[in-house]
Amino acid sequence: MIMELKRAAFKAYDIRGKYPSEINEEMAYRIGRVYVDLFKSKKVVVGHDIRLSGPQIRDALVRGFTEMGCDVVDIGQCGTEMIYFATSFLKLDGGIMITASHNPKDYNGMKLVREGARPISSDTGLKEIEERVIAGNLGTTAAVKGTVVQKDVMTDYVTHIVGYVDKKLLKPLKVVVNAGNGSAGPVIDAMEKYLPFKLIKINNKPDGNFPNGVPNPLLVENREATAKAVRENKADVGVAWDGDFDRCFFFDEKGDMIEGYYIVGLLAKSFLLKTPGAKIIYDPRLIWNTIEIVKEAGGTPVLCRSGHTFIKEMMRKVNAVYGGEMSAHNYFREFTFCDSGMLTCLLVLELICQDSRPLSAMMAERMERYPISGEMNSTVKDAAAIMKKVEKLYGSKGKIDKTDGLSVSYDKWRFSLRISNTEPVIRLNVESRGDKKLVAEKTKELLSVIRG
Repeated sequence: MIMELKRAAFKAYDIRGKYPSEINEEMAYRIGRVYVDLFKSKKVVVGHDIRLSGPQIRDALVRGFTEMGCDVVDIGQCGTEMIYFATSFLKLDGGIMITASHNPKDYNGMKLVREGARPISSDTGLKEIEERVIAGNLGTTAAVKGTVVQKDVMTDYVTHIVGYVDKKLLKPLKVVVNAGNGSAGPVIDAMEKYLPFKLIKINNKPDGNFPNGVPNPLLVENREATAKAVRENKADVGVAWDGDFDRCFFFDEKGDMIEGYYIVGLLAKSFLLKTPGAKIIYDPRLIWNTIEIVKEAGGTPVLCRSGHTFIKEMMRKVNAVYGGEMSAHNYFREFTFCDSGMLTCLLVLELICQDSRPLSAMMAERMERYPISGEMNSTVKDAAAIMKKVEKLYGSKGKIDKTDGLSVSYDKWRFSLRISNTEPVIRLNVESRGDKKLVAEKTKELLSVIRG
């Protein structure tokens, strides 16, 4: 029964579940062994976020690796993108980040990569790892154990990340930074000396007890701390990260949070100014603003299914310079096609420094042109039946796209409905061409259908 519970932690593109019922030391040990046996890895990197169970899971994972003869570089407490960086920078065969990102504190999980920080998803080995872990097919113990070394990559990582911005363009902005008591705090501290910004730090100390709530800035109750600090300090901008800091969220000088969708368009335009004619990846949930900006800037918009493994694969396939999801995952070709919350932060701050307007004014036109509902989540018993019901009601008069879930477009508005890969919910997004009232009406209408 316990082994069946563990199967629940295997998702489409990572491993995530409650500790210790769904993910625990035995599972981590088995994953380490199967990973090496499957990919024939000689040397890998491991790290963990601030969760209290991280060190125990790390120790078990390392034991699995080394028993199979694989050497391990342990970079300790870190963020997911530091595993991406270390895998590439140290030219390793792969790595595993122990994290449950923005989930509650009793959760933990893993994100797996191969050489070059290529993600391992259900399509590229994660399903086979799951089956072998559950069956206990763990491979043959090596005659000679692998070694373990602890390595601090913080200086190399921070130097690398800061190198993406032109320091001559930066100005002494006043910036509220909220690490959410996650892994971002030490990186913020390490970056500070390289930047001219006046940083106002809140919840900066890593703490797996989450004393100020789950490190998830998307939760409405978690936004006010950043917003309040921006207003009280009369800051130019606020930035908040999730637990493993592969995503960051921006607050304008009024304390209002900018939806990740509009940041995609902002960054896409800046990359196209530097790389004319480049390809830009976007996801199907919200699309019109991004498509218009990319085309007007002479780029090529490329649609891709939501999810980091799919975006990264598509970016490599078409050699896209940048990819963005409305969920605040932003991907960069020069950062091994991976997502980075810290790099996103620096690039957006660089753009704010270059503009004479405050952030609210920079974003106002695009937000007016393409108003959105914000993502609406609904817990339902039969998600597939709901999807069929909505398609039947709305599909006949609109243009249907099934790249990821169900998208239906009309002349003045569109919506996207998809079943979550990581949670038992259906996610709805609605946008229009300049009509906030229409967005509100259609969102209410669709939610009544979805929720009954």
